[in-house]
Amino acid sequence: MQPGRSDRVAVGMRFLVVLGMCAMALGFVAPAHAQTPSPLGEWQYSAGEVLRKRFDPNPPHWDILVGGGFELLPRFEGSNDYYIEPGPTIDVRYRDLAFFSTGEGLGVNLLRGTNYRAGIALTYDLGRDEGDYYRLGEHNLSAAAAPKLFAEYVIFPVIVRADVRHNIGGVGGYIGDVSAYMPVYGNQKFFIFVGGTVTLANDTYMKNDFGVTQDEAKSNDLPTYTPGGGIKSAGVGANATYIFRKHWFLNGVFAATTLLGPAASSPNVEEKQQYAFSLSVAYDFR
Repeated sequence: MQPGRSDRVAVGMRFLVVLGMCAMALGFVAPAHAQTPSPLGEWQYSAGEVLRKRFDPNPPHWDILVGGGFELLPRFEGSNDYYIEPGPTIDVRYRDLAFFSTGEGLGVNLLRGTNYRAGIALTYDLGRDEGDYYRLGEHNLSAAAAPKLFAEYVIFPVIVRADVRHNIGGVGGYIGDVSAYMPVYGNQKFFIFVGGTVTLANDTYMKNDFGVTQDEAKSNDLPTYTPGGGIKSAGVGANATYIFRKHWFLNGVFAATTLLGPAASSPNVEEKQQYAFSLSVAYDFR
């Protein structure tokens, strides 16, 4: 059966809403000067998404969630100084196929089933421009696009996730995560996920993010340092969501990460233990 005119208009309006929110998200994100990735694990941006088909086998064609909140983050990886950054919460999903999210990026689930999903996405690294807060001074890293491959598989109740990202410009190089997380409590109004992550990066990423050049060493009275690739960090985290009114969600996320290996040995690291916290309120249009 061919869709009627009213159906086509509704679909068109949905696409306009999506495009508008994408533009709004870019407007919020572009001026930011946060250093990424943050101590939050990649799994924490989409915790439980792969479980949806288990509990809702016929999800709506569109699922749109919009809100706002703030994050408490270190100034840069290895910093002992923290700051608060406000920002939007946007999560738009079309069936189990495509998504646009301020956490997951713009992507497609190329493989999808009751117990798995895998695909590609375009994410971003906001770079580093923290001025005097940075130990080496003017060692800025420009923002960059970061294509990503990801996969999740459910061995209920555990979800295993892996992803790899390539920074086109900015810090450059490759960085990836291997994570495992699971629900530990849940009812119709409140649920919690906990999990852990190990992050690896290649030598290009490590050198640009944690290395110390000869010029930087001379001007800051530090030894030169050229790290190789390997394990960058390991961490744990938790996500808690409370549905306090129909369609309204309150979400809290916490993570604690420890820099390891070549990253931990860098002279520009002030503190190996890194923490992050975010709190947001969002409305689900479903």
